[in-house]
Amino acid sequence: MPFISPDDGYMTLFNLFDAEDREKQNLVLEAMRDIVDNADYPGWISSTVHAGQDTPGTANYIQWRSAEDLKARYQGEKFRTKTVPEFHRLATTVQLIQTESVFAQRHPSLGDAAEISTERDDYTVIFVLRCEPENQKALVDAIAKPDEWLLTVPGYRSHAYFRALDGTAVVNYAQWDDKQSYDAFHTLPDEQRPLDVQKGRVRARSLATSRWANTFRVWHSRSAAS
Repeated sequence: MPFISPDDGYMTLFNLFDAEDREKQNLVLEAMRDIVDNADYPGWISSTVHAGQDTPGTANYIQWRSAEDLKARYQGEKFRTKTVPEFHRLATTVQLIQTESVFAQRHPSLGDAAEISTERDDYTVIFVLRCEPENQKALVDAIAKPDEWLLTVPGYRSHAYFRALDGTAVVNYAQWDDKQSYDAFHTLPDEQRPLDVQKGRVRARSLATSRWANTFRVWHSRSAAS
């Protein structure tokens, strides 16, 4: 199963799909399962498919050895002529974001690294903050840093930040115990957060041009090693 680490050197691809309803979501999930179970591409490390919770949709967290390996996959005729059109037919929006991990933090109870696995029951939250390329570094600096206070928040498990390779986004992947824990944290008034956290949030809002988010459960996962 994949682990989240800025030290692994992988290119992480986020495939984020919004769906019209649960039926379309399930069709996308099954199509993704078929692709993942038959994946045998040079440079492919792992794929983990997530099912949307708050709103219909899917997320595929894919680790590649490099962006060049993914480029070779994208150039395949079946991918261009069958896979891509099918997903666009089933999804209302499609985001394919090539990233690299720049920061990760986990609760000490998780051990050496945060794992993404169907064996766990993580309530997963994914945020995408869009930005102008010239502001990406400042956005990363504002939010991708150690947060000791977060370690004390009930239900917190881990979070990681990824920067889009084209400079247009920062992605936050977070794991929580359950929806109740996350909602309590998410709706906490800013004035009840530490001052440095408040400042980081204000700075991030000033740099982001848009925000996308959904919550997920891990649904299926496979790695090249398995």
